[in-house]
Amino acid sequence: MPLRLDAGRAGFEAEFDALVTARRQAPQDVRATVAEILARVEKDGDAAVIDYTKKFDRLDLTPETIAIGPDEIEGAWGKCDRRLLSALEHSAARIEDYHRRQMPQDSLYRDDDGTELGFRWQPLDAVGLYVPGGKAAYPSSVLMNAVPARVAGVPRLAMVVPTPGGELVPAVLAAAKIAGVSEIYRIGGAQAVAALAYGTETIGAVDKIVGPGNIYVATAKAQVFGQVGIDSVAGPSEVLIIADKGSAPKWIAADLMAQAEHDSAAQSVLITDDQEFADAIGREVEACLASLPRAAIAAASWRDHGAIITVSDLQDAVGLVDRMAPEHLQLACEDGIAGQLAAAVKHAGAIFIGRLTPEAIGDYVAGPSHVLPTSRTARFSSGLSVFDFLKRSSLIRYGAAGLAKSGAAAVTLAEAEGLHAHALSVALRLKEGLKEGLKGD
Repeated sequence: MPLRLDAGRAGFEAEFDALVTARRQAPQDVRATVAEILARVEKDGDAAVIDYTKKFDRLDLTPETIAIGPDEIEGAWGKCDRRLLSALEHSAARIEDYHRRQMPQDSLYRDDDGTELGFRWQPLDAVGLYVPGGKAAYPSSVLMNAVPARVAGVPRLAMVVPTPGGELVPAVLAAAKIAGVSEIYRIGGAQAVAALAYGTETIGAVDKIVGPGNIYVATAKAQVFGQVGIDSVAGPSEVLIIADKGSAPKWIAADLMAQAEHDSAAQSVLITDDQEFADAIGREVEACLASLPRAAIAAASWRDHGAIITVSDLQDAVGLVDRMAPEHLQLACEDGIAGQLAAAVKHAGAIFIGRLTPEAIGDYVAGPSHVLPTSRTARFSSGLSVFDFLKRSSLIRYGAAGLAKSGAAAVTLAEAEGLHAHALSVALRLKEGLKEGLKGD
């Protein structure tokens, strides 16, 4: 049974704090193993990647077979059901449309002193995309990571996908083709993260690595951060659902299990203002589990990390939401209430508003990327977007008038900080440059 909490009961604050602050971190032995793998790949390149792929994925590779070629990509496309390809194309189109609307504009202006200021956005040169593989393959993750990068203008997308025992779901390669990814390698795990971060004889290093993976992948991304950028160190997936008694218990139970079936460490939490509705959800979850192929995983998640919380008024849930800062917030309420709650909440990765908007639709076709901040990081970070694949440069051009007005202040500040070469750099221009006239002014 999941945790049952009542906001009106004595001791609730301590119980809720324990739920919020529970940590599902990588154990020390995982961190040590990952560090060893990263060091070996950095030192030995392809040879280390090949050895680890044989050990962990039971696949013999050579430098010539690490990459997945165009013929294999085309072959995979031909193996996919037409309905699936159509669904992937539909999803990609919606993701692209959403992210094109996010693209920022450059700006350049002159202030009152004639100083020219602005900023310019440019795409990263190369991005690595990590995609889970084998039987737990997610073509939707290919689209959710690759399409925003392509919209941002990244010229090189290098995808890694593990193929344990040589098994690769054709839909993953089909999604890569739709997203415009042609550089693909059949490797995974921490060794794939290392190959992308440091480069090998076969795989060129990238500037940033994005995409979900298991605990070894997440830990590897954390450890290579600084050598390369990363999107986030993702924890287990999570959903918080606020639902009233007007919602169908069967729907809400399915929504909770949709998150729970990801991983036994995933978390599904319900907040409601009706005790009878809460009881009905518990019964419907059991009925739902009876029909799920991944019932063992979902049941473990629900038992170990799930929670049902009752409050006296749904408006009281806002503070609880912000303390949890969930990856996904689903508001299965009457439209007016759902809109009010959505406007009041400050911390959530993505907000799904109304009874007809299950979180699961956001995993596939809504448009925003389903790569979202987990483990309360929605307090200070956002979901994956074009901004993850762009960098901004400031533009500054001073003329004589601007330097004459601001230069003395810069000198004063530099001297106050004990940085005398800084002060001299500006003072010389004030003394000599303004007399001669500055080029281009």
